[in-house]
Amino acid sequence: MFQIGRSTESPIDFVVTDTVPGSQSNSDTQSVQSTISRFACRIICERNPPFTARIYAAGFDSSKNIFLGEKAAKWKTVDGQMDGLTTNGVLVMHPRNGFTEDSKPGVWREISVCGNVFSLRETRSAQQRGKMVENESNELQDGSLIDLCGATLLWRTAEGLSRTPTVKHLEALRQEINAARPQCPVGFNTLAFPSMKRKDVVDEKQPWVYLNCGHVHGFHNWGNKEERDGKDRECPMCRSVGPYVPLWLGCEAGFYVDAGPPTHAFSPCGHVCSEKTTSYWSQIPLPHGTHTFHAACPFCAHQLSGEQGYIRLIFQGPLD
Repeated sequence: MFQIGRSTESPIDFVVTDTVPGSQSNSDTQSVQSTISRFACRIICERNPPFTARIYAAGFDSSKNIFLGEKAAKWKTVDGQMDGLTTNGVLVMHPRNGFTEDSKPGVWREISVCGNVFSLRETRSAQQRGKMVENESNELQDGSLIDLCGATLLWRTAEGLSRTPTVKHLEALRQEINAARPQCPVGFNTLAFPSMKRKDVVDEKQPWVYLNCGHVHGFHNWGNKEERDGKDRECPMCRSVGPYVPLWLGCEAGFYVDAGPPTHAFSPCGHVCSEKTTSYWSQIPLPHGTHTFHAACPFCAHQLSGEQGYIRLIFQGPLD
């Protein structure tokens, strides 16, 4: 049994803090008033094949009792047992067709203390529980998403990860795209994605993209008009006006649904990965706040913008 929650007490195996979009470290999240339960959920894994993993809301505290907040919904079941929900709920979504290039979003459900499956409450902390969903289970599948109201976890199985591109493969893709020597159409300088280890400092050779059209450039000041507030720029290639951002290769291999080349970028953050991966995550409605959902970049949690939430990159090859 593995317990997950915000508490740093010894019964918690994985301490989770709130995800702040775009933050690079845990120190960025310390000031946030957390909505994650101290004892959020527990996952019980079978020791023998097929190693089934099941998720349950809430966790055991150091006195070996299930810990639920005062405001948490609790009730007695037909057979006389107690069941309940955490204050803000533990939501689970199993993708259809597994976690593959054919994956499609599933339906978000809420899991109870006893592992029963319910439809969502009207708001995250409403006292009235949803309807019980008899034909669904709390068994985790490859690609299941677990939302703890402040952080969303992605469950990957060993078998699923064995089909996922490795960090080595992503590095080979980076070197391949750099070996093609893409050029900036304005400065004619060669562009190169920086090493995956340098993921927070913009490099001078870093590719930048116009998010409205997908044309890739190096950083330059062409088309930077002051009246546009510094945010929107005009693309020198096609004259479309929109945000101009640096591109970063997404380096968490577990988020990729296939091993395709990095041809697409999420908007507005500029994280680059395969077309199938951007397409999949742009369709996933992630819980946000107490009752809204929106798609977000898996690499930095920024809410996606634009028509699709991602864009195809158009590189200019070397002129020689």
